[in-house]
Amino acid sequence: MLYRRRGPKNRPVTRTRQTENFPVGSWLIAPAHRPAVHAFYAFAREADDVADDPARQPDAKLASLDAFDAALLGGDGPQSARALRAVFVERGLAIDHPRHLLQAFKADAGGRNCQSWSDLLAYCRYSAAPVGRFLLDLHGEAKETWLASDALCAALQILNHLQDAAGDWLDLRRRYIPGEWLQREGLTERDLLADRLSPGLRKIYDQALDRVDQLNQQARGLPGGIRDRRLRMEAAAILAISHRLARRLRRLDPLAARVEPTGLDKFVAALAGLRAGLAA
Repeated sequence: MLYRRRGPKNRPVTRTRQTENFPVGSWLIAPAHRPAVHAFYAFAREADDVADDPARQPDAKLASLDAFDAALLGGDGPQSARALRAVFVERGLAIDHPRHLLQAFKADAGGRNCQSWSDLLAYCRYSAAPVGRFLLDLHGEAKETWLASDALCAALQILNHLQDAAGDWLDLRRRYIPGEWLQREGLTERDLLADRLSPGLRKIYDQALDRVDQLNQQARGLPGGIRDRRLRMEAAAILAISHRLARRLRRLDPLAARVEPTGLDKFVAALAGLRAGLAA
């Protein structure tokens, strides 16, 4: 695992494929598919970094993200987007998934904050679901798997927001915790910058985790619905990580110290993947 510098409130300054909460194009993915997965990730990482760049103004960010979109459609633009388009053309994949990601990045660049749980789920529909749908399409899986995949991707995205809530607000003035939940508890974004969760903020976190548990429950059938054995193992491992990270966020205080999956969590997730592969 690569070393990560830490920003304010123990927030990672950058991410790589090796340092995400969940495996990205891991050894479980068939070697023939890994270059496509890595190309998708490289595109997403570069575009996300544009949206997260504190040195750029919103208009400049949006213009850069428009250039990514133009490249996906066959025009000029960043190399990562042109390379991904070539992969999608070669494999006969619809270009919708990376374009949907760009919609989420544009929302981030424009500074839109979530006011309700529905807002957050709508954001996840574009920021997270396209990743799972891309992987399923890449492996030729049925679209009936999308619903469970969307639930798992949303759970992972929300867990990441709960991990990084303080840094997101401090560094980017970005808030994914529903504003109406904060208002109900008499809190503001400044409470996200405290050294520990207040009782009201702990209540909000637990409410969000209750809903993450529901999303994980909706995702329960995803591994069994995937025909490709290696992708099925990957899905089972990621689902296990999602469950275990949610439990850690219930027990620990993410404002006091960053909460991440442990080595044991990853080992248990690997066993879950192995069981899913052997069950078929």
